[in-house]
Amino acid sequence: MVSILLSVLGQRGVDALAFLLAFVLTALLTNLFRGRLPQDHGRAFAVDGALSKGKARGAGLIFVLCVVLVALAFMPFHLETVIYMVLLIASMLSGYLDDASDTAWNEYKKGLIDFVIAVVAGVTYLNFNGCGVRFLQWYFVLPYPVYLLLIVILIWASINVVNCTDGVDGLSASLAVVSMGTFALLYADQLVSYVTATAVFVGALLAYLWVNAKPSTVLMGDAGSRAMGFFLALLALKSAHPFAFLLAAAVFIVDGSLGIVKISLKRFLHISVLKNTLTPLHDHARKRLGWSDEQVVLRWVILQGVASAVLAAMAGLGM
Repeated sequence: MVSILLSVLGQRGVDALAFLLAFVLTALLTNLFRGRLPQDHGRAFAVDGALSKGKARGAGLIFVLCVVLVALAFMPFHLETVIYMVLLIASMLSGYLDDASDTAWNEYKKGLIDFVIAVVAGVTYLNFNGCGVRFLQWYFVLPYPVYLLLIVILIWASINVVNCTDGVDGLSASLAVVSMGTFALLYADQLVSYVTATAVFVGALLAYLWVNAKPSTVLMGDAGSRAMGFFLALLALKSAHPFAFLLAAAVFIVDGSLGIVKISLKRFLHISVLKNTLTPLHDHARKRLGWSDEQVVLRWVILQGVASAVLAAMAGLGM
């Protein structure tokens, strides 16, 4: 089927068709099943968290399943891809079960799940792709244990910084569209069929953003944000330029990591830092700087666009 479409439409046409199918399927299923999603409890610790109370939460379950179904239908069958899709579903389910639980899961439980997912993904990647890494104009081969450790850190960090950035209507999905698009545009030759997967994911996210734009009626929850984080890390790996993640997901990293660093230092080393800074950083911008939600979303997207442009300039130098 895919080969027939390729002969008729070409690769770009197939990617566009996959994008449209993911968009339509996500829109239809979200509208059909939104009433069966768990309701948000209105997190007391989040800035304006009470405004989310009663909204459908966990829509990541819908758009991630749409992504997997459409991606597998349009990508060449390969065991590596199947494993990644299973892990994408696993990262989504770990978030969805937390979304649906009356009592939030603790960080250790979620951290352990993230670690297992990262290890399996790392072993899979190295088994099929080897230990070669590109950075600027250089190409070098890392020792297997070193690269596996770096991959685990990359995936774990990506899942968690994207998860922490989710908290304003339209924010994390909009940033993910820019970050995923950055990888697809700059590293299409390396990503090959994963450009199709990116087109599918972007199409699904745009359909989700239709109902998540302020004032939102549906929230992706941890089900969506954790899956987005996993997929972004996967793109960084499959592009063979894992260090590009630092710029392609720069806003996610800055916005989401400050809170992780702040809490970790306080909990494990009893060191207090950033006492006057609310985390995630988007909460600081809203509460302390007086930015509206719309300003936060647009300005964060602009900043990510600038970071992606810097990456594109560096890519011209051989990155």
